[in-house]
Amino acid sequence: MVASAFAASVAESALTGPGAGGFILVRPPDGPAVVHDAFAAAPGLGPGGRRLRPEMLDAFTVPFGDAEQVFHIGPASVAVPGFYRGLFEVWEHHGRLPLSDLVQPAVALAIEGVVLSPEVSYLHTILREMLTWTPGAAAIYAPGGALLGTGDRLRMPRLAETLTELARTGCSALDVGGWLSSRLVDGLTPLGGLVTADDIAAYRVIPRTPWEVAFRGHRVLTNPPPSSGGVLIGAALATMDARPATADPIARACAMVDAGHRANGLRCEEFVERLGEPGFTDWFRERLGRGDGGSPSRGPAGTTHVSVIDADGMIASTSSSNGAGSGVVIDDLGFLLNNMLGEEDLNPGGFGRVEPGRRLTSMMAPTVILTPDGHPRVVIGSAGSNRLRSAILQTTVNILDGGMDGIDAVEAPRLHVEGGGVDVEGGVPEPVVQALDASGYALRRWGGMNLFFGGVNAVGRESTGLWGAGDPRRGGAAAAVNHRGEVIALSPRP
Repeated sequence: MVASAFAASVAESALTGPGAGGFILVRPPDGPAVVHDAFAAAPGLGPGGRRLRPEMLDAFTVPFGDAEQVFHIGPASVAVPGFYRGLFEVWEHHGRLPLSDLVQPAVALAIEGVVLSPEVSYLHTILREMLTWTPGAAAIYAPGGALLGTGDRLRMPRLAETLTELARTGCSALDVGGWLSSRLVDGLTPLGGLVTADDIAAYRVIPRTPWEVAFRGHRVLTNPPPSSGGVLIGAALATMDARPATADPIARACAMVDAGHRANGLRCEEFVERLGEPGFTDWFRERLGRGDGGSPSRGPAGTTHVSVIDADGMIASTSSSNGAGSGVVIDDLGFLLNNMLGEEDLNPGGFGRVEPGRRLTSMMAPTVILTPDGHPRVVIGSAGSNRLRSAILQTTVNILDGGMDGIDAVEAPRLHVEGGGVDVEGGVPEPVVQALDASGYALRRWGGMNLFFGGVNAVGRESTGLWGAGDPRRGGAAAAVNHRGEVIALSPRP
């Protein structure tokens, strides 16, 4: 998992990397599951600390085909990153290979370059403004003046140098006074960035107990407060679990949309304010029992997810994100920094309102599904802003309620409910569309498969063996790897 995350820093460099925040859910075969909270924190600690003002941000509109989303970027949008601290911590607790062995494949990718797939090229196209906003970013993503496209090779030699040095120095590089954190602060400050040395000194990876919910006799473990994505997925699953399972795909789809709508409605202003505070769990479960309703807001778009299961039963599910990216690359480091302070969904009280040092909330929801006797069955997570909740919910329901195999469950056309409307991906059966329309939902129909509907990556274990599924919406992939690190062909069906 750690090696895959390093490699993703190159293969999906717009979405993740040393400048990202993330969550890593790990469950060893002989111990409890733990979520390592390595998400972004609000900066501004110390005597020189400054608070964000909205006028410090630049706004850009990103088109998703039939939908749009506004993002706010620039040096002042950068929150304190923590994802690589989380990777180092997980490696220190559970790693078996030397750190240099885990970093080397990513270094080779950064030097040789990655050939851009159609899916990644499309993502870069819609994020063009962020990826060319500064000369440092443009040098990576548009080195000849034009944005690299499908079939072009994206090279990141300075990131290769950064990763090589990280492998040599280890996590001390990320500590206050460490070479990487010092360059980050020194590079950001003159540009108007808000991250201080005191922010770096105060940052810690926080171990958390996963949020747990029962669904069809299984235990679903996911990201707990102060993040909201896992809690809302759990609420939708709990709503469905209170009703009998159905073999009718139309009834099942309508029940899932209704459950998603009810869960979304729980995300009111008080929900956001109480997240992470003592007593939240009791308050939330009481609201869930009442069936309260409302309307959610949107979240960040740029997330990478990796799911891993090994022969010994060790499982890991990790989601990380740059948000939409700040547009800022510190030239001698060679990677894009996050824009978490400019994400409307992570700052529900308005920009600059989160107290320095406090964790931002997130929709990311790395998730593990255990059988009734406690064995791992599915390891799952998704990219896709607020749509990732619908993607994880629907894939889980497809497997546990619909009896689909993992690959079919990931590739099945999706529905996303928000407010009183439902986005309908191309390929959803017409009887399902008609039933939703008759239920009074405002429908927005899409012409085909689209990354708007998330990017689920999942692995699992069935009686016939292991399976893996990468979401074609975002160029996802699955592979089996032996103990020597060699990739083995993975059966297309479990």
